[in-house]
Amino acid sequence: MESWQALVLGVIEGITEYLPVSSTGHLVVAQRLMGIGTESAVGAKTAADGFAICIQGGAILAVLGLYLPRVLQMLRGVFGKDPAGLRLALAILLSFLPAVVLGLLFNDWIEEKLFSLWPIIAAWVVGGVAILAAAWWRRRHPPRGGAKGLLEMTWNMALFIGLMQCVAMWPGTSRSLMTIVGGILVGLTVQAAVEYSFLLGVLTLTAATVKKALWKVDGLDAYHHWWGGAHLMWDSYGPLPIVVGVVAAAIAAALAVKWLVAYLQSHGLSLFGWYRIALGLVVGGLVVSGWVTA
Repeated sequence: MESWQALVLGVIEGITEYLPVSSTGHLVVAQRLMGIGTESAVGAKTAADGFAICIQGGAILAVLGLYLPRVLQMLRGVFGKDPAGLRLALAILLSFLPAVVLGLLFNDWIEEKLFSLWPIIAAWVVGGVAILAAAWWRRRHPPRGGAKGLLEMTWNMALFIGLMQCVAMWPGTSRSLMTIVGGILVGLTVQAAVEYSFLLGVLTLTAATVKKALWKVDGLDAYHHWWGGAHLMWDSYGPLPIVVGVVAAAIAAALAVKWLVAYLQSHGLSLFGWYRIALGLVVGGLVVSGWVTA
């Protein structure tokens, strides 16, 4: 992988990770167009998948920086100095647990069956329709008593958002999409739903990054040990592309998050619904025409 390719992938990851458009789907298409992970070398696809997960670290750092006061509030809560911060931290942990259980049970099946373009294209289109449907539903069924703020989160609300996040295990669905829509459906304000999605994403993405790095690489004896995934990626690409990708993702994610929060204060999610549908149709056309391999 060249440094410019790592830069492009890092920017794509950073922009799309917290937007409800699916970073995984965008990265898969970008990697296919650049020929990354499609080489005949043993372990090429595994290394490419690992790189896509690794550069999420940049997106994590961006949110930690932007939402540092809220993160510190939760840390104070964990140490018994902020009851509201503790409730929020426990709510995020509860939302995270369903993904842990289902991820461990179905990870191999998902990577085998769903990490190809046709399932991703289908998820783009279905997710776009879901956004438009959720926007329609919210306009006609406003929350009774008004929408709730982040610190009004209940355990039932947190669990529902966590289950919605599990749907995003289907590549192309978008973790941000499912958690933001989940938050809106349970009665959070759009701003609160977006912030909760970002904070939950820090925990979820960190776990996914660590898991991919620690995972043993089946079929490759040299990497069939703890940190096998990290070693394979390092041997395949070297340190420079990894650093470039992480830094690019961090900067792009910070800009994307600030834009999304400002945009949603006066607009809904419908733009992303139409974008997903259009993207699915365009990429589907590229696959049919042979420009991109499925």
